[in-house]
Parts: sequence; C-alpha cells; structure tokens
Amino acid sequence: MLPPPSIRGIYRTDSRARAAYAEAAGIYRILPQAVCLPADTDDLKPLIRWAAENRVALVPRGAGSAMGGGNVGEGVIVDLTRMTGKQLQVDPAACRARTSANVTHAELNEAASRYGLRLPPDPSSGRWATLGGMVSTNAAGARSVRYGSVRRWVEGLTLVTADGETVTLRRGDTTRAPAGSATLARFERDVAPALRNAGPLIESSFPRTRKNSSGYALDAYLVSGCVLDLVIGAEGTLGVVTEIEWRLAAIPSCRAGLRIDLPSLDHLDLVVTALGECQPSAVELLDRTFLELAGFGPRAGPRLGPGTEATLLVELEGNDPEALQHGVDRAAAAVQPWATSIETAFSPSEAERLWQIRHAASPILAGLSENRRSLQVIEDACVPVEKMSEYIRLVRRATAARDLPVAMFGHAGDGHVHVNLLPDLARQGWELDAAGLLEEVTRAVIRLHGTPSGEHGDGRLRAGTLEGVYGAEILDLFRRVKRAFDPLGILNPGIILPSGEPPIGRLKVGMSAVPLPADIQRGLRDIELSGGYSRCRLELAEPEAPASSS
Repeated sequence: MLPPPSIRGIYRTDSRARAAYAEAAGIYRILPQAVCLPADTDDLKPLIRWAAENRVALVPRGAGSAMGGGNVGEGVIVDLTRMTGKQLQVDPAACRARTSANVTHAELNEAASRYGLRLPPDPSSGRWATLGGMVSTNAAGARSVRYGSVRRWVEGLTLVTADGETVTLRRGDTTRAPAGSATLARFERDVAPALRNAGPLIESSFPRTRKNSSGYALDAYLVSGCVLDLVIGAEGTLGVVTEIEWRLAAIPSCRAGLRIDLPSLDHLDLVVTALGECQPSAVELLDRTFLELAGFGPRAGPRLGPGTEATLLVELEGNDPEALQHGVDRAAAAVQPWATSIETAFSPSEAERLWQIRHAASPILAGLSENRRSLQVIEDACVPVEKMSEYIRLVRRATAARDLPVAMFGHAGDGHVHVNLLPDLARQGWELDAAGLLEEVTRAVIRLHGTPSGEHGDGRLRAGTLEGVYGAEILDLFRRVKRAFDPLGILNPGIILPSGEPPIGRLKVGMSAVPLPADIQRGLRDIELSGGYSRCRLELAEPEAPASSS
C-alpha cells in the first residue's frame, strides 16, 4: 500500500521501525503495519483522511506507558510525542494552563510550580506520561482520594476527528446545535437524544465506585451535558487529542504522613473510612503479597513487623502546620484500635522516608528475572471501599489455586487495587491459567459492583469484559457513540469495544511471542526496567536507508 500523501513527518514500514513500536507498557507485543510521527497537528488531517479512504486503522500513542494495550495494534502507530509547536503556557492569575498533548505531566508541574501551582492528579508514570495520554485514560494516581481523576481538571481540549476536522470542546458548552462539525452534528442527531432518554438505565448500570476509567463516560456526560466528558477516557477511539486546557490548584506548603501496619484485612474498610474523615490527600495500600516481595528488594527500606497483612501509607497536606499536626494526631488516634504499628512524619523528608517502599514498587516489579516477569492482567480493578478486603482475599485465593504469584498494592482510599501477576514463564499452561483468572476476577468485580479499570482504561485487555460490567443495552450505546465519532472504525479498533480476540494472546513474553530483532528487544526491555518511556522508539531502530524508504 502506498504511504499517505502530503505527510511531512516520518512514515516508515520497514521491519525495524515496526518492531520498535510492537510493545508498550502492559502485556502485549503486536507488530504494526507502519509507524507515523506527524510533523504537527496539521499533518494529522491528511493522515486521517488517507486512513479513512483506505480503511487503515490508526493507533494514537503518547509515551506508550498505558497498561491495557490501547497503544499497540496492527494498524499504523501514530506517535504524537515529536510533533513540533509544543505548547506549555501557564496563566497564574486564572490558575489555568494550556498545553499540547505531547507535554508530560512532569513538564507541566515543573512550569506551574514556579507560580506555586500544580495539576494535582499524580499517576506514578507522571515523569514521562504525556498529558494527551492522561486525558485519554482519565488517569488518576495516589492523590485521587482527595483530588479525583483527570476529568475534573480538564477545562477544554482540541480534537482532530475521524472526519479530519479540528473541533474545540469546552467545559460548560452544552450547545445542542453545533455548527461547522459533521462529527458533533452526527452525535447530536443520532446519539445524544438516546443517551438522555436512557438516563435511568445509565445511572443504574454504571459501577458504584469512587472512580472509573472503563467504557465511555455516559454517566459524566449526562451530568455535564458536555461532549468533552465522552472524549476524556476514550483512549483515542473518538478522535486525537492535540491540545488541553487545564485547571490548576495551589501547592500546599506543608506535608505530613503516617504509616500504619494492620494485622488483618477484617477492618480495612473501617480504617479507610476513619482516615477519610481526616481529609487525606492519599491513602495507599501495600498488601502482604507486595510486602513479602519487597522484603527481599534492595530498595525496600525498613523491614516491617511480623504478622503484617497490609500497610497503609497516608499523606496529608495543608498550609497550617498546627492544623496539619492535629490532622495527623487525629488520624493516628482514629486507626489505633486496628493497627499494630503507627509511624508519623511531620516534614517532607520524613514523609518521603515513609513512602520509600511505595516508590520502590515499580522498580522492584520491573527488575524481576526474565523467567518471572510482572504482568498486568487483573491490574486495575476498583470496588466500593467496603468491598475491598473481600476483593483482596478473593484474588489471593484465585491466584493461589492457579499457582500464579501476585503482588498487590494500590489506592486504598478509592478501593482501587493493582494486581501484578508474577508467573513462572517456564511453567506450561500459565497463559490458560491467567485467562481463567481474568474471567473469574472480572465476575467477582461485577458482583461487587466494581469496575475493571479505575484509572488505566480498558485497552484491548478489558474490552471483552464490558458487556458483563454494563449490560448489552449500555454496550449498544457505547457502539452508537463510537459510530457517531468514527463511522468507519479507523481509530483504535478493538479498544473499549471488543474485537472478539482473546485478551490473553499476542503476549510480549512466552513461546508464542512474535520474534523481534535482539537489539530492539533489549532496548524495549531496558525501557521497562528504567522507566524510560520518554524515549522515542525510533531511536531503537537504525535510520531507514533511502532505498527502502516508503
């Protein structure tokens, strides 16, 4: 197939470039058809028109750090990170910022901090995660218990649609007769009335959780009336986000913390509820499965006492030191009946020391041996806080029955538990066990009125679970939304809406993994080990020779 005309950026179909983009964070390895790095936003439009004319799938991608497989695929990978005209403007008087999608969370916060401001959601991947990617998954992080997910901080965005249009969506814009956009007109004509009529069904069908990044946010749309809320969390399936306007918040001047060891999960919900009364900015969970793994890691920090089933790390923020100390004392007193150990910290350095073991999670998991890799299969479920201990016990039983070791940690304040499988890759049949585990745990999440994705999005991993989570009628509404924005289905097919492909397939590990050039495979593994997701993957491939240019 001929390459798209009029593309000023990079477009490559050679095997080495394709191999360099076959992986991202998460479990998959899928060779794309081609790789495109658009020169700028205007370069996207002819690419999208070409894809529509030739029925070619486009896979928008930022840093590649999303876990669910929404950033790999068989079509053309569209790497947005190297587009020119990078924009980062902070308006301190209005507490606003305007950025291009390829600006990272860290870059925005560095610029905003000069004015005493920040974007509060803090995913652990914030050093390299692009803001476009964070919008596309409705990302969150440890501080979501107080500040919520990305959605509430997005004031507007610019979207390049599957029709090749550029549209601006703003918070509070509920116009029902959009002018100049075929995409928005189609949505308002064909879908919006059905969503409004389905209000009671949507309200009763969506998970009863503190946060949710699964499916299209029909519930948020009904509350706001803003199409913006459908695009947030859509994982590039409704259009390509190119610019975002952000609301910022003042950085608190004081920070304190607690570390609480619990001998049992029996009262986990009571402990988290008691801590919630103290308005913490973060309540993080380290389950025994993670603590046992971390106890042998060089970065694990202080050893924990015997008999600890879970540790909670709590952060409180404020501008009044005395009030903050009172808050820490109040939190310690509130959980004392259930804790075996409570340690407090009243300075940033002391608080950082308490959080040392949480920050070690990703390096410890990434640094496992090549025969026992950390795989994100059931890694993002969020359940009601009162069901969290039940969910953790269920996962422990289900994984033990299949001889699949795990490490669990997450955001206890939201009932959000990350589970990383640590299978022995040399054991035959572990893939079938992982597939069975995904089915069993998904059924449990549904029974507990939870969501399979609290902050990472569905990707291709969880797309097949959505009919079970929401029901056939809601899934049909999801399809109608998708058709209105992307009638030909060229934007990230198989993401959110299922393709029918088994979720545990085309893995980056195991005997069935697609072979890659050895040096590129080592480079991709090094990115995992070092957290080097800001690196352009074309650096892993030799420059294409002129004779093979296409």
